Amino acid sequence: MGLKENLHKLKMKYEGKKMAPAFNALHTFLYLPNMITKGGTHIKAADDLKRTMNTVILALVPCLIFGMFNAGFQHYAAINGMPEDMSFFSTAFWNMDNFLLGLVTVLPLVIVSYGVGLAIEFLFAVIKGHEVEEGYLVTGMLVPLIVPIDIPLWMLAVAVAFGVVIGKEVFGGTGMNILNPALTIRAFLFFAYPTWMSGDKVWVHEAVERAGTPDAISGETILGSYAQNSDVMYSLQDMFFGFIPGSVGETSKLLIVIGALFLIFTKVGSWRIILSTLIGALVMGLIFNGVVDAGWIQEGSKFYGLMSVPFWQHLIIGSILFGAVYMATDPVSAAQTNKGKWIYGFLIGFISILIRVFNPAYPEGVFLAILLMNVFAPTIDHYVIQGNINKRKKRLKVKTA
Repeated sequence: MGLKENLHKLKMKYEGKKMAPAFNALHTFLYLPNMITKGGTHIKAADDLKRTMNTVILALVPCLIFGMFNAGFQHYAAINGMPEDMSFFSTAFWNMDNFLLGLVTVLPLVIVSYGVGLAIEFLFAVIKGHEVEEGYLVTGMLVPLIVPIDIPLWMLAVAVAFGVVIGKEVFGGTGMNILNPALTIRAFLFFAYPTWMSGDKVWVHEAVERAGTPDAISGETILGSYAQNSDVMYSLQDMFFGFIPGSVGETSKLLIVIGALFLIFTKVGSWRIILSTLIGALVMGLIFNGVVDAGWIQEGSKFYGLMSVPFWQHLIIGSILFGAVYMATDPVSAAQTNKGKWIYGFLIGFISILIRVFNPAYPEGVFLAILLMNVFAPTIDHYVIQGNINKRKKRLKVKTA
């Protein structure tokens, strides 16, 4: 007798019991549910929540693998120096030493993220007596990609517990949360443990342990360099391909663009939100460039470094592109109307660059901007819908007049 038949027998044994939701989650993770829709009132399609989540995970896997290689590469480059000739196919990057070091540092982050998050999901499902929802599958993958490489595992565990319980379960679980759970976790880490989330010693493996020693590692990000009005040692090619320090999965803009195209092609990610977010960032960047060109901000002043960055370059430094593709497009916490998506995305990009420039102590504002707009997304949709209703009322008056 096969595994599927044995699991089905066990499922029938647990039917109606307290642990049934936990067992059903394991069963449906491996196989399709035995239940099918009946009657003419249902839309029969191959896509469901699990397939949607798995599609997003597939789009994130290249960023995860690249992040493992980059974790090792940045560590060795900080010790031995950056290789002179770097390209996307360089053997100096794609070698097993880099990957193995990245694997042993990144994989525990993934295990803790999924282990703690899914344990809480299972616990709430058993207590409430409802089925385990697949919403955390993507959150569990996103969290390791948006944190520094050496974040202590216990901090990550505490943050995941906070994010799942406060950012999701208290609102009713998957589909009911008003904030993106992954960004809620990121915000908790930022405000609770700020020294582990900023500075130039958190983005490269073992930089904290080596700080203060003769071979200390400095892993300052490009945003940090601009914020301090110091020279940037990375080329545009490095920025685009991802050979730079940063959160685990945010550095390679090439792979993020490929992931965006995949999500748009599969109709899982909203191209309106992605495009409008990037437009908003470019507009804010253009405004700051105009301020600098007009001479209102002098070279060497506090905000000059990030204000003078060419407006288009904001898209290949920091997390704006990653946030636009994988965070802002969250179908639960984002705006739902088409016009609302354009407004929602534009404001995310606009506010992200605004925070980036005027917060030099932590020159990144994407997660704060997305969380802020998560809160206002229902309001945006409300006024869009009300505007449509008012237009129809006016048309009706004209016809009846």
